[in-house]
Amino acid sequence: MFTASSNTIKTIAAVIWITGAITLGIKSSSLLIQATEISPELPWVWIAVLTGLVIGAIKTKYLFTRLCYKNLNRIDELKQPKLWQCYRPQFFIFLFLMISLGAYMSRIAEGNYFMLIDVAIVDLSIATALFGSSLCFWRKQ
Repeated sequence: MFTASSNTIKTIAAVIWITGAITLGIKSSSLLIQATEISPELPWVWIAVLTGLVIGAIKTKYLFTRLCYKNLNRIDELKQPKLWQCYRPQFFIFLFLMISLGAYMSRIAEGNYFMLIDVAIVDLSIATALFGSSLCFWRKQ
């Protein structure tokens, strides 16, 4: 029951991956807008965007793409893959912890210009890495 093809499992994994990228992209934009509303004259928002994109590109190349291919290879090796096997159980625990930490960081950054910038850089770098490494889903299939 709940058995699916490897391609279906990979598609589910891709949807989760890209949903994370979109969510973090929207969240980082929101944080940067809040920072701009606090101090519109300061240039740090643009520096944050550039920094987040550069760090994200580095994460894409050296970490996220490798992890993505590793997961896709694991899915290929599954015998009768189940829908929930798109990622290992540890991934879902890690994801829950990262979402909780991100929400906490955003909450404590409210009203603080430089903390908003810092959290936005983290979120944008992860969003960029997720988007960039999502290409492996389409190359692998």
